[in-house]
Amino acid sequence: MTDNTIAAPLAAALAAKGYASLTSVQQAVLDSGAQGRDMLVSAQTGSGKTVAFGLAVAPQMLDGDMLPDAGLPLGLVIAPTRELALQVAAELTWLYAQAGARIATCVGGMDYRGERRALERGAHIVVGTPGRLRDHIERGSLDLSALRVAVLDEADEMLDLGFREDLEFILQSAPDTRRTLMFSATVPPAIEHLAGTFQRDALRIVAQGESRQHGDIDYRAFTVAARDREPAIFNILRLHEARTAIIFCKTRANVSHLLARMGNRGFKAVALSGELSQQERTHALQALRGGRAQVCVATDVAARGIDLPGLELVIHADLPTNADTLLHRSGRTGRAGAKGVSALIVMPSELRKAQMLLRRARVEAEWGPAPSADDVRARDDLRMLDHPALHADGDDDADLSRQLLERFGPDRLAQAFVRLWREGRPAPEELTVLTDRAPAAPRERPPFGEAVWFALSVGHTGRAEARWLLPKICEGGGINRDAIGAIRVRQDETFVQIAADQAGKFGGSMTLEADLTMRRLDGEPDLDRAPRSAERSVRPRPEGSGDGTIADSSAKQRKPRWTTEERTKARTMRDGANKPGHRGQAPTSGKGAGRGTAETPKKGTKPRRPDR
Repeated sequence: MTDNTIAAPLAAALAAKGYASLTSVQQAVLDSGAQGRDMLVSAQTGSGKTVAFGLAVAPQMLDGDMLPDAGLPLGLVIAPTRELALQVAAELTWLYAQAGARIATCVGGMDYRGERRALERGAHIVVGTPGRLRDHIERGSLDLSALRVAVLDEADEMLDLGFREDLEFILQSAPDTRRTLMFSATVPPAIEHLAGTFQRDALRIVAQGESRQHGDIDYRAFTVAARDREPAIFNILRLHEARTAIIFCKTRANVSHLLARMGNRGFKAVALSGELSQQERTHALQALRGGRAQVCVATDVAARGIDLPGLELVIHADLPTNADTLLHRSGRTGRAGAKGVSALIVMPSELRKAQMLLRRARVEAEWGPAPSADDVRARDDLRMLDHPALHADGDDDADLSRQLLERFGPDRLAQAFVRLWREGRPAPEELTVLTDRAPAAPRERPPFGEAVWFALSVGHTGRAEARWLLPKICEGGGINRDAIGAIRVRQDETFVQIAADQAGKFGGSMTLEADLTMRRLDGEPDLDRAPRSAERSVRPRPEGSGDGTIADSSAKQRKPRWTTEERTKARTMRDGANKPGHRGQAPTSGKGAGRGTAETPKKGTKPRRPDR
């Protein structure tokens, strides 16, 4: 490395690692305008962010070209998970090795006493997780009074995991004069608020390539029947035969179920979920890195912060909850210029959700059916014909080869080779062929062209429906329904598109009727933030219906209550049974005495309820 902005020990370390050039995010943090400033940096996962902030903090850490004697920490790096914290510590260790760095880690699940002794011996940089760092500060074993620079790595993930209170406590324990750097794959409003609280005049850096969202990743969406979800996953794994693949599920139960099914099919798979101990997690990761397993089945939380080298395939067995999660999952492949595949398993009921996720993530996916058994067999045949053993030259086993040919002949030898090739590989699955399941293009704009979004102050809790709101909007703005695009009813509010040339009739806000207001939005609403309620509110029965029914959320009718006429009839039958001359009176003597008739119950019993 010949960049004059990099200290000599760090430049030597980069050269020893084979760095011929810097990535875009590494170049951005070394720009002259970024020197000494707080920074809020967003860059895709795998873009070299760890080395980037390692280079960025060097001016505050080094005295000349070397670090001072180790004492109180000068630098602090906070990471969301223990795996990521340990990876960051390993990266900074080789980067600062020639500068004489002493680096300590403080992560949950590790020996607390060993960490305390390391801090007492002195450390230049401390890398840790929020909970353990706060624990050390509260116990007095970590003193941040001399801190010069703090780095929050994967800040968005830390907020997702609920570490906001811990982060605020840690940063408030450090000097106000420190430099604060935040690195994040995405920058949601919560991150911007945190940056505004703990940073001063922060420089916003968007690394080149973030807008194209993982250009080295091939996104594919496979439409499958509900019963073929797992067989489709197996066929995708077989089609690619990736060195390492990861499958994301929503819940631990889904992880356990899928892992068991894969084991029965012969796949070499391990699981990562919240119920595993740290030792079990370590063994699973070692199996993946050592090649003893090729597939990892994991939940989003359990997989955060792990780095699997050579990860070529990401499968979303359950669709992610939002676009940020989709990008986080997919960003584990396609790193450092390598190509990767991100495959979404989409059932017919999830087509619209998948389209919305891809659109909000600003990625284009290739849609199609999941690979069939014939597709897998055809790919297997191509791999077999390209096997290195068939193309390598060598005479080491020439004698044995001649003996095999003489004894078995070329046809039988070829058949044996094919059988040996197919042995140990899980058999491909037969899938249901879906017809006419190609998803329609997502409706980004209404047919009339440009549109403006408005928010209405009523949603499902207020019994809002599109057919109820449509005439009120038309009447309020004096427009016809052709000027109204999408209407999206959510739990507590509703979003509606109005043609741009008609939106001015509503102004900034408008009251359509009592308790129903409409306000203009600056941009597109976050429809993922407000999902539909699982239970819809009960709508009152229209007056005068007279059918005695009550509408409920399942659209089924409850049994009607007795009408006034039915109650009167039942009361007459009951009271008239004891009146002389009543046609339903039970005989007091003779034939039939004491038995009761079809219309007159026996004495002491309740009358039968009339048929409804």
